[in-house]
Amino acid sequence: MVVSRRAALAALLVFALGCAPERAPEAGDLQRRAERAAVRVAAILGQPVRPSVELAENAAHAARTAGVDSVEGLAAIAHDGRVIVIPENYAKLTPTGRDVVLAHELTHVAAGTGGLPAWLYEGFADYVAYKDAGLAVPVAAAELATEIRAGQVPRDLPDADAFAPGAARLAQSYQEAWLACRFLAARFGEDRLVRLYRDARRLGVERALPLPSGELVAGWRAYLREELE
Repeated sequence: MVVSRRAALAALLVFALGCAPERAPEAGDLQRRAERAAVRVAAILGQPVRPSVELAENAAHAARTAGVDSVEGLAAIAHDGRVIVIPENYAKLTPTGRDVVLAHELTHVAAGTGGLPAWLYEGFADYVAYKDAGLAVPVAAAELATEIRAGQVPRDLPDADAFAPGAARLAQSYQEAWLACRFLAARFGEDRLVRLYRDARRLGVERALPLPSGELVAGWRAYLREELE
């Protein structure tokens, strides 16, 4: 039987839900959000983006599928060319939050992450996801804003350990990385940020950066205070 691309994707999502007909509306909403997110990601990357999304049965199923020990604190995870949505955590998000998460993970799928420091691949994905999301910076980075206003300005960009599922400052680490990429885009332009991401995968981040790493950190720390104090 020949089916449309839309119908095929909906069928995939229903299957991932355990073929439960009562959850078909949930799959349909996810499908529509994934398609919108793919358009947003493609506009920034300048390349087609396939909205490949699977809704796991639960967190344990998502972790097994993605081959990780834990998905604690995550609403979705990119793995093997698709986005796996963790239903327990995804359901807690606002509609805007769901759109942001899908755009973030689809950016990982489309742009890749290999050979990059965590702050860059997570921050870039959030840069794409929050672009035109309609959220003010202090709202999107509320946890980090609380720390900045208390005088707790991070000394360096977050490393890979800061993004481990269940990490104590997981939200703040994502926010720090996002604002590092937002700072670079504000200073050098969005096109330069996209080129940096691609060049860094080929050449390494130190060679791809448009400024010395020490100047990046200093400028980013000042930018955090400017945006969040």
